[in-house]
Amino acid sequence: MNPKWNGQFSCFDLVAHSADAKSSRVRTIIEIGEIEIGGNDFVVMAGPCAVESEKQLLQTAEAVASAGARILRGGAYKPRSSPYSFQGLGVEGLKILRKARELTGLAIVTEVMSEEDVDLIAEYADIMQVGTRSMENYALLEALGSCGRPVLLKRGLTATIEELLRSAQVIAMAGNPNIILCERGIRTFETATRNTLDIAAVPVLKTVSHLPVIVDPSHAAGVRSLVPILARAAAVVGADGLIVEVHPSPENALSDGEQSLTFGEFGSMMDDLEPYLDLQRRSRQLRPQLLAVGGAD
Repeated sequence: MNPKWNGQFSCFDLVAHSADAKSSRVRTIIEIGEIEIGGNDFVVMAGPCAVESEKQLLQTAEAVASAGARILRGGAYKPRSSPYSFQGLGVEGLKILRKARELTGLAIVTEVMSEEDVDLIAEYADIMQVGTRSMENYALLEALGSCGRPVLLKRGLTATIEELLRSAQVIAMAGNPNIILCERGIRTFETATRNTLDIAAVPVLKTVSHLPVIVDPSHAAGVRSLVPILARAAAVVGADGLIVEVHPSPENALSDGEQSLTFGEFGSMMDDLEPYLDLQRRSRQLRPQLLAVGGAD
């Protein structure tokens, strides 16, 4: 480990690797039924930005499941930048998500925006998502400590890696060690894309923390054609999975249509990922052999 990194992050003792080389090899694996996030599988979460209707969500759930996704994403409550934008269906959206899980077997990840909604959403969700704007909502993070569900923690728009781990530490200190970190792009001076994917954050986080790390190429790009490319990059640098926006008719989506993949595009992306995931698997199999040869130093 880079000595500077160890000194910088070791204070977050519940989520950071120990300076001890042996203990630093132990990684957290989040189990949701038969799904393991942070283990040997590359887990893809996919679905619309927002739950708009039962038909829209069920069509999407069936399509992403058949293409290989393991978890369905969909927002019932939406933190929108404009008060005039679609804000989500609320409880009705949660009920539709539950129906999709019953029909397809997909696990559910959905966003929670307020500590007051934690108990309600935990009744429906398998994973509680903390969006980028809520990463430093400490009242929410503390409430998630006792929710009984894993937490998907998205990096804030302007947050450093240290600040992301600090928020993870808050959740862990509140009693919940089951945290998935998500790199989803940060705000820079670049305007060609919605955000700038900090691809280096993935290997850094996997070095300094024992938590699983996934990538959100949809919000990083903001441009549909770039999503599969960034997804491949995520696989190459060792991410544990993806969370991707998919919609039956992106041009008619009530939110984030520009970055949402069609069913066909999502299927092609999943097929295209295979050689990169095979490379990742072979790299993971080789790593213990290299450690055995080189020793623990």
